[in-house]
Parts: sequence; C-alpha cells; structure tokens
Amino acid sequence: MSRLAPFAIALMFAMPAAGVHAQQPDQTGAGVQAAGRWLALADAGQGAESWSAAGAMFQGAVSQKDWRAALEAARAPFGALTRRTLAGATYTRTLPGAPDADYVVLQYQSSFAARPAANETVVVMREADGSWKTITYFIR
Repeated sequence: MSRLAPFAIALMFAMPAAGVHAQQPDQTGAGVQAAGRWLALADAGQGAESWSAAGAMFQGAVSQKDWRAALEAARAPFGALTRRTLAGATYTRTLPGAPDADYVVLQYQSSFAARPAANETVVVMREADGSWKTITYFIR
C-alpha cells in the first residue's frame, strides 16, 4: 500500500490543474457538506476517525497509522483552527492521474493559532455507494 502514496501526493499537487466541467450545484453542495464533516474530525485531531471516514482511494494510498502521524505532523505546528472560509468549490469529472468520476475540489482560506493565513485543499469523490468521501487533504 505504501507504493500508492506517491499517487496521493501527486494528486495533491495537481489540484490547481484539475479539468473543470460544468458546475453541478447538487454535487458541489454534497461535496462541501462531506468535506465539512471530515474536516471536523481532522480539526479535533481524530486521525483514526478521519482515515475511517475517508474514501477508498485515500485509504488505499496511506495506512491508518501513517495517516494519523502525517495529520499530527502537518497540523501541530499550526495550532488550533480559529477560522475557515470556503473560497471555492468546483465540480469536475476528471483529475490528473485519477479515474473519471464525480469529484469536488474545495479550497479554504483558514487561520490557525500559530498560522494566521493558510490554504487548505480538500478533494471529495462520490463513492460507488453514492456517498461523498475525502480522497485528498493538503494544507500550506
């Protein structure tokens, strides 16, 4: 499974280049809601729970143990979340290096106790059962 990690990393860096198709308000809204639920777990430091709530693509790219460590390492220097504003949500059927599916790419402008200006990217995908799940999270 660790060999799939480069795919997840490549996907994170490819987000600004995602092919954008017609906006789909219903899908975009569902994606925003799913991302919000997942971010609440990440914000609470619930690494195991956020991994369990993530999509199959995410879980296949990183083990739960490695995700818990990565989330802690990424978020600890930032401190507690103080504000998060959705800056954009784009529905697309294509992402570089990923199969065609329903995706929503979300960009947030966020503030943390130790980092007043940060950008977060969350990508959610509609799973086979129709649910929307996070497949990528990136903070900078």
